[in-house]
Amino acid sequence: MKKTLQAYLAGFLDADGSIYVRLKPNSTYRYDYQVAPSVVFFQKDTEKEFLNKLQKQVKLGYLRYRKDGIIEYTIGDRESIRKIIEITLPYLRLKKKQAQLMLNILDYSKSVNSAQDFLELAKLIDKFEKLNFSKKRTINTQRVRHHLQQKGLLTP
Repeated sequence: MKKTLQAYLAGFLDADGSIYVRLKPNSTYRYDYQVAPSVVFFQKDTEKEFLNKLQKQVKLGYLRYRKDGIIEYTIGDRESIRKIIEITLPYLRLKKKQAQLMLNILDYSKSVNSAQDFLELAKLIDKFEKLNFSKKRTINTQRVRHHLQQKGLLTP
């Protein structure tokens, strides 16, 4: 990928993008929560041609059309997230901390072998709350700790 495209993507991500990780309830996962990382670019639906071309150039992620007239260009699988962050990181200004935190989370999540490890991962994920000015987050370390204690996986 050309350096100019990498720099452009970083600027787009800084201005009209988001880097975040959520914990979603999911009983099919070992600790009943799914770690769901995302890198998302947002644009008004009048720019769908542009986003289609961009996605074809980048060869990662997918487009999602929302009912409110916004298109989300979402990159959600871990390997692709790592790729997009690694190519944009040198050029990021506003979202550099989020990008570095995302890489830390992706690395740390590979070594989760216990409920205590998962709780430490939840603490890392909580850091996005301040970086992204999140107001709607309801699943955080406290809630995960309480759940793991109720299941007898952590001692109080």
